[in-house]
Amino acid sequence: MDLHHLETVIAIVEEGTLSAAARRRHLSQPAVSMQVRALEEELGTPLFERGGRAVSPTQAGLALVRHSRDALTAVEAARSEVSELRGLARGALRLGA
Repeated sequence: MDLHHLETVIAIVEEGTLSAAARRRHLSQPAVSMQVRALEEELGTPLFERGGRAVSPTQAGLALVRHSRDALTAVEAARSEVSELRGLARGALRLGA
């Protein structure tokens, strides 16, 4: 599972169409479709019900979105903490005299 794919799934749910999600993610619509297809194959279940232009998440899709948001929040927190440590905005300083 790729973080970019998870971000795309969230965008699809929030935007309601693959085309709008593609614009938001700065991707082509076929690239978004391929990401969804890859996730559906990996998970072994459909994530969206397709009807015309609009798509709606299945129960599996909603579960994935919920956990994806949690995962992306955790990744951002990790990046932030590492950045703080690298920039000496946080951490331990030991001086000897």
